[in-house]
Amino acid sequence: MNRLHSLTSRPRATAGFALLAVVISWTSLAVVIGADTPTPAPKTKPPKTKEAAPERKKLTGAELYAIHCNRCHPERYATEWNSTQWKTLMTHMRVRANLPATQAKEILKYLQEDSGN
Repeated sequence: MNRLHSLTSRPRATAGFALLAVVISWTSLAVVIGADTPTPAPKTKPPKTKEAAPERKKLTGAELYAIHCNRCHPERYATEWNSTQWKTLMTHMRVRANLPATQAKEILKYLQEDSGN
């Protein structure tokens, strides 16, 4: 019985060694091919000048209103509420719409000026 067991384990061991040899040869081949591949030259950035940064156009209150407020509901006319009511509404809507303070102030200024009160 021991003799039969030793005969069946030899092909397994031989197959294991053969698999190990194939893996080692493929790995060494990959290393050799990778060593022959030239590495790309590092990209250099041009020196920064003061003229490189374009100026951003400042959006008006009306443009900001059209961009932000119309995302969720139809446009409201500025004359629908007075300036005090617009201030209360903008405080609430600034939080809901996650508006930056400067943009909310521009929108409020636009609405209050056009409210007629």
